[in-house]
Amino acid sequence: MRHAALDPVLQLVEVSKRYGGVRALAHADFACTAGRIHALLGENGAGKSTLIKVMAGVVQPDEGRIVLQGRERRFAHPQEAVSAGIACIFQELSLLPDLSVADNICITNPPRRFGLIDRKEQRRRAEAALARAGAQDIHPLAPVAGLPLSRRQLVEIAKALARDPKILILDEATSALTAADVQRVFALLRRLRSEGLAIVYISHRMPEIAELADDCSVFRNGTRVASFEAGTRSDAQVLEMMIGRDIAHAFPPKPPPPANQPAPVLQTRRLGWAGRLHDIDLAVRPGEIVGLGGLDGQGQRELFLALFGVLRGVTGEVRIDGLPARTRDPRAAKARAQGIALVPEDRKMDGLLLPMSVNDNLSLAALDRFSRAGVLVAAAEREAVGGMVRRLAIKVGDPGDPVATLSGGNQQKVVIGKWLLTAPRILLLNDPTRGIDVGTKQEIYALIRELAAEGAAVLLYSTDYAELIGCCDRVAVFYGGRIVRWLQGDALTERALVASALDLQEAA
Repeated sequence: MRHAALDPVLQLVEVSKRYGGVRALAHADFACTAGRIHALLGENGAGKSTLIKVMAGVVQPDEGRIVLQGRERRFAHPQEAVSAGIACIFQELSLLPDLSVADNICITNPPRRFGLIDRKEQRRRAEAALARAGAQDIHPLAPVAGLPLSRRQLVEIAKALARDPKILILDEATSALTAADVQRVFALLRRLRSEGLAIVYISHRMPEIAELADDCSVFRNGTRVASFEAGTRSDAQVLEMMIGRDIAHAFPPKPPPPANQPAPVLQTRRLGWAGRLHDIDLAVRPGEIVGLGGLDGQGQRELFLALFGVLRGVTGEVRIDGLPARTRDPRAAKARAQGIALVPEDRKMDGLLLPMSVNDNLSLAALDRFSRAGVLVAAAEREAVGGMVRRLAIKVGDPGDPVATLSGGNQQKVVIGKWLLTAPRILLLNDPTRGIDVGTKQEIYALIRELAAEGAAVLLYSTDYAELIGCCDRVAVFYGGRIVRWLQGDALTERALVASALDLQEAA
């Protein structure tokens, strides 16, 4: 007879779920234990996100059982799962940007006094939750809209902890965090494990799994294919289980620099904005992938927004093909004459219209190309969308299905495909593989290099140093809104990237 401490606190038995023609889960099993961190592994589309949505009461399974602490349960609504002690932090954040941090943390059950929200008590609870999440530096009255993505992610974690859960589920919770914040979260999770919480952890970063997990389960095509104790399988074995074939994690080869450098497609001179960007000088040539390095929040996002015509009051000069850029707004930036496309960091908030169909999301940015005299030519739209679905291998049952039903990786492919349909000459990619599985990352790396080979000029920001080293021909390292160093060739190493990101003089 097993000791009670080893009995699963939560079990899913033979759970199945379909979205239209797409099978998300097929007789899937899963179990997690109190006082252990259980990692869920698998490609995007393997069923992991649907599985945790079933646990959290967000979706109802078509078949199967949920057993919580030995008792069969069915959650008709997420609040029922929360009341049962299950808190879930999804990859796509659930915060309301126009409300304060404290409002978001306490939104489901705000403290009340005389029938009104007790603001003093709410702030106290928010401060306690932020402290528990290791985010004491975030002011509880700050509006969420003004926080960078990494800070918003920590607020989301604090929001979950404020519910005092017994089971904590994290879906790519560190994908937007800085290195320092990741270590804070790791320390937090270890402390929560020691307090007896059962933690379900989804991440595509294998070093995180090796550092944190006690147990691992691998999912493929909606089914659990293996469960094992962490550290008992090699990374190569895990990857083979995830994708069903052997895979070598490699970047496409970089072409040698041309003998005669072509003129830049995109060039900036002394670009500045609102104290966040200072004297940015850079040039991107056709066929070149230029990386933006540095810690999160050092001006990389603002540079993209400035180039795409989102910001007002930008100073300095932007030239396209040697001529002053006419990018007064995003519509002008994406027009044929400029040819700029921006893949944003947050696909849910800035990249997709989730209730709309895959077809509508893909064609949205290029509707003028499928129209004659202001009338949409449906056949041309269908042909272009179908071609992009095939080119990017987007897994979708029907292009008419809502894009919200796709996995995170396939949603990201839709965001990229939407902009490729505009035939851009300048691609601005803001952390395009965040929260994406290994196999899909490989596809996106190959696509970026393919687009560059076709003549596109690419600016790529990534929080992953390996991506900057493996994908980029040159990297501009940002610190405090300035480019502090250019790295390329043999000088483009992780040590140099880290040292430059910290603005250390001995960055060589």
